[in-house]
Amino acid sequence: MVRLFKGKTTKIKDSEGKIKTGSIASLEQITLGGIKQWILIRGHSIDNPLLLFLHGGPGSPEMGFAHKYNKKLEKHFLFVHWDQRGGGKSFSRKIPKESMNVEQFIADTHELILYLMKRFSKKKIILVGHSWGTSLGIRVVQRYPELISTYVGISQVVNMIDNEIVSHKFTLEEAKKRGNKKAIRQLKKLKPPYANSIRELSKQRKWLNKFGGALYNHTSIWPLFKELFGAPEYTLLEILRYLRGSLFTLTSMWKEYVEKTDSIDDVRKLDVPVYFITGRYDFNAPFELVEKYYEKLQAPKKELIWFEKSAHSPNFEEPEKFNEVMIEKILKGSQ
Repeated sequence: MVRLFKGKTTKIKDSEGKIKTGSIASLEQITLGGIKQWILIRGHSIDNPLLLFLHGGPGSPEMGFAHKYNKKLEKHFLFVHWDQRGGGKSFSRKIPKESMNVEQFIADTHELILYLMKRFSKKKIILVGHSWGTSLGIRVVQRYPELISTYVGISQVVNMIDNEIVSHKFTLEEAKKRGNKKAIRQLKKLKPPYANSIRELSKQRKWLNKFGGALYNHTSIWPLFKELFGAPEYTLLEILRYLRGSLFTLTSMWKEYVEKTDSIDDVRKLDVPVYFITGRYDFNAPFELVEKYYEKLQAPKKELIWFEKSAHSPNFEEPEKFNEVMIEKILKGSQ
């Protein structure tokens, strides 16, 4: 049930219903880059490896989904979710639009990592990004490898111009296969990569979702978004702010995100182990671009892990497999 006045996170309890000794379940507001932002810290033990999750979008926090899909990971990691500047619980009309840029987000991430490492006496963290969070995360890893033990890119973003061209091509071809005249007509009018038009982007994404390129075997992203209404961390007002924050962030950052994201040229080498988790049907961050980048990327250890029944969100579409990969492969590999 959605909360009306104050969000909070449930305590972690043992088999007797008592708060588990050494655990943490904290929803709190901190200041990063001069802006108040929200983080959720959950773990059965504060001694477990520290994991920071960077959500997608820009402006699409995932704190409200994890309570259902990835709760198992709290037993093995000190798991930190963060509603980034301008998104979800961290949205505010007072945030300067000029501060909504990639460099500021890198600085916010770095500041948060240092804060968490000091607070929990950790020497390194595991950094996990999803979609936009991979574009942000991979640059943080490139710049501060000494702070990162392992990097995990879920639906890794590679080159945003190519990203939108491939995504548009898939959507138009699907429209033709299905004989959807309305979709064909609308899609033919669009000119990817829509760097100057959020309206064009939203039209393309509508059909991408309809044709299963975002969620496997689904025609919308509603099955994910509705989970916000059951998330104790969010109030009804914050869910409404979530929508406002998403629009604010996209309109502020989309042009830069599209024009300046090219990991193939900009991030050719990483000095930490790298894992790419990719949905076989992902046409939001097209899997074919991830394959191409994976072959070229230099890293001390790297692995491309396919999720055969997923599109853009393997961590939510195949949660049991994702949780197993994180525990059996990522966790063990980082120790």
